[in-house]
Amino acid sequence: MSDLSFLIRPIEPRDDPAVEGVIRSCLIEFGAAHEGTAWADPYLGSFSQVYAAPKSRYWVAEDEAGTVVGGTGIGPLPGEDGVCELQKMYLLPRARGLGLGRRLMDTALEFAGLYYSRCYLETLDNMKRAQGFYERCGFTLLSHPLGSTGHYNCQVRYIKTL
Repeated sequence: MSDLSFLIRPIEPRDDPAVEGVIRSCLIEFGAAHEGTAWADPYLGSFSQVYAAPKSRYWVAEDEAGTVVGGTGIGPLPGEDGVCELQKMYLLPRARGLGLGRRLMDTALEFAGLYYSRCYLETLDNMKRAQGFYERCGFTLLSHPLGSTGHYNCQVRYIKTL
């Protein structure tokens, strides 16, 4: 299966449970099912509402059968003018390594460039493949957090000029 077999589209209300399931599954996979990560975010199951806010958007990736296999979002970074955050970028294992992550990233960064000058992200230190991916996408490592995401257990941070 190639990345072209997947559809990338803005989230709809019907996608909320599936997106939450993808994120929780990935967090369990990487040992991050606890406070200080996306696991504890109170709005995890209502992205279609959260990302309806101005200068925000969430996209899902679905396979040929219409099953959501991942997604990513862009939203303002609280406390940082002109900076957005790449948020909740997760793919199920079967959707990784196919180029789908790059398509999601390109879609998100194109949108971000309309409203923001820089894009920030946080990830876990054990997500080594994701870190390499972010670096290949032009993100550079930061030594300190920006804004106030509430994800104090995400120890690795990146920034990219748009």
